[in-house]
Amino acid sequence: MMSLSHLVVATFLCFSLVHGHYIFQTLTIDGQKSQPNQYVRKNTNNNSPVTDLSSPDLRCNVGGATGGSTQTADVRAGATLGFVADQAVYHQGPVTFYMTKVPSASAADGSTPWFKIAEIGPKFSGNSAQWELSQSYSAKIPSCLPAGEYLLRVEQLALHNPGAPPQFYIGCGQIKVTGGGNATPGPLTPIPGHVKASDPGYTVNIYNNFASYTVPGPKVFQC
Repeated sequence: MMSLSHLVVATFLCFSLVHGHYIFQTLTIDGQKSQPNQYVRKNTNNNSPVTDLSSPDLRCNVGGATGGSTQTADVRAGATLGFVADQAVYHQGPVTFYMTKVPSASAADGSTPWFKIAEIGPKFSGNSAQWELSQSYSAKIPSCLPAGEYLLRVEQLALHNPGAPPQFYIGCGQIKVTGGGNATPGPLTPIPGHVKASDPGYTVNIYNNFASYTVPGPKVFQC
């Protein structure tokens, strides 16, 4: 017979699956908030995460392969850009930011190589991990990036259910960088392909002997 505590947990998990998951919808530029889906491509899978490591949907989520009516935001190199979800992130896991340079942000499908510009992992105190669970996350656009159009991608990798495939929550913004420099960002990686099934940061059990963590993917590009 199921105990009361197990029943409560099961009910919560069921409710979360139906009503829960968060969607990155809004871009902020130096703290200024845009309208939902003004600069962030709208996904078509409602609140469902992507779980297939080989799926092109890992680039910009389901339905995000083209810009549609999404606008492209003008931003200066060195600006701080952020993504805001429709509700606070509540599944433990890292947050990363990627960019890819493209001829046209509105027409790009994300198949060009990406580079990582920021990552947010857990903070440890002894054997206790504290994840940054928030409704918004931000990163600085490298000041040395060449001017041009880019896709800016946020990824939250949810690791809350060991034994099941981790869940990717993704959003892509369209930006045009002005100013900047002449750096060659890297290392470059394809998506899918930036996270592998053997990566310790992907396979980790965050509830068992969890005292350190390496965010999956390439190293963060820095000017």
